[in-house]
Amino acid sequence: MCYYNSLKTGKDQAVQLRDQPVPFPGPFVRPVQSGFDFDSWPILRPKEGGKGYEIVMAHWELIAPWIRNREDLEESRKKYTALNAIGEKMLESRLYKEAALKRRCLVLSSGFYEWRHIKLPGSKKEQAFPYHIIVPGKPIFFMAGIWQDWTDQETGEMVTGFAILTTAANKLMEQVHNKKKRMPVILDEDRAVEWLETGLPAQRITELGTWQFPSEKMRAYTVVKEFKVAMDPEQEVAIEGMPALEV
Repeated sequence: MCYYNSLKTGKDQAVQLRDQPVPFPGPFVRPVQSGFDFDSWPILRPKEGGKGYEIVMAHWELIAPWIRNREDLEESRKKYTALNAIGEKMLESRLYKEAALKRRCLVLSSGFYEWRHIKLPGSKKEQAFPYHIIVPGKPIFFMAGIWQDWTDQETGEMVTGFAILTTAANKLMEQVHNKKKRMPVILDEDRAVEWLETGLPAQRITELGTWQFPSEKMRAYTVVKEFKVAMDPEQEVAIEGMPALEV
C-alpha cells in the first residue's frame, strides 16, 4: 500500500492542470514522509463553487465521522488505518463512499516508496528492499484521493483529512510490491481533471479509481534501507544479485 510519499516544489512553483496554474502555498520539500506520522500533506481540489482549483494542506488520514474525539481516534488506529482506500471497494465502504461520491481530490507526489521481498543468491532468508518509484519527466504527478472534514466533538477542532486510493498493481509494481501487489492510483492529466468533476456517475468513479498507470511510464529503483532517515533517499543503490525489473 502507499504509506510513504515524497514531494519537492520550488519557490513560487505552481501545479499545471489543463493549462491552469494552481499556486502552491510556499515551497514544500519532503524527501520522504510516512503516513503513520499522521501529518499534513498538500492536496489539490476544486474551489468551493467549482470555479478553479486550490492546493490546501490536509491531514493524511480520513477520519470517520462517528469518531468523537482525539482519544477515540487513537483507539481506532489500533484496529485499522484510513491512510489508503481500496479503489475497488470504496463505494461499498461506510467510511469512504460519501467522500468518493462527493469529495475527490488529487494527492501531489514526486515519488513514493514500496518494498520488494526477495531472497538474494547466497541468502538464507527473504529480505525486504525499499524502492523509490517515480514518473520520469513529471516532477509532480497526481494520485487519486478522497477527502472529508472531521470535527472533534469535545474541542470543536476541525480537520480536513484525506486518503490515497489504491488499485491492483501493474506489471512493474507487481514485481516491486510483490506481497500485496497493490499501487496508488496515479492519474494522467486528463483523468485527473475528470476525477475532480462534479456529478460523475458511480461507474465512472470506480473506473477512474481503479485505473492502472502504465508501467512503461514509471521507473523504480532501489534506495538505502535507512531511506526514512537518510539525507538523500533518492540516490539509487546497486544491490548485488537483485533481479532486474521488467516493464
